[in-house]
Amino acid sequence: MNTPSREVPIDPAHAALLVVDVQNYCAHPDGAGSHHLNASQRDYPFARLRGTVLPNLQLLQSACRRARIEIVYAAVENMTRDGRDRSLDYKISGIDVPRGSWEARVLDEIAPAEDEMIFRKTSSSVFISTNIDYVLRNLAVRSLIVAGMMSDQCVESAVRDACDLGYLVTLVTDACVTDSAERHEQSLIGIRGYCRQRTTDELLTEIVALTSPR
Repeated sequence: MNTPSREVPIDPAHAALLVVDVQNYCAHPDGAGSHHLNASQRDYPFARLRGTVLPNLQLLQSACRRARIEIVYAAVENMTRDGRDRSLDYKISGIDVPRGSWEARVLDEIAPAEDEMIFRKTSSSVFISTNIDYVLRNLAVRSLIVAGMMSDQCVESAVRDACDLGYLVTLVTDACVTDSAERHEQSLIGIRGYCRQRTTDELLTEIVALTSPR
């Protein structure tokens, strides 16, 4: 009898890419979620985002679209204009993204295609405040690829919950970002027991190998 393992390749026919919170609120310099950072605090995350994470997300989008791997997005957005539906944690933390606002939109650089789904969330984990698990199961998704921001917050929450719900999770290590390189690396160490970890190049090679005609 084979011992179950997370260290298995994705199953392209039953896979999805989840991009977490790469939206104007926190991923654009003019977003309200960026305003609390001083100049020195902004340097690392925005340099990392623009120089590495967004180009890697674009590569992942292209590869998944070619391979017909579903791409879904999580974005913070209230269901109400005044935010009364937000989680208690978001209210305490001051995270408030009005319904239909510019800040709720996924960054233009990785804008969803016309038929790609966005799950609007009001909690750290997209699995807590949306019906994403129901939809992924309707799509027969088994392999979940996760990327986005912040590595040690909403990305990590999604990885842990997806693991507990029975998905085989692959975290794309260089398609995620948080406030510092140290926090990012600590998150990768702390979450290893919940997911397989691969770089963008490694995952792109895997997708091509698994989907190219024999």
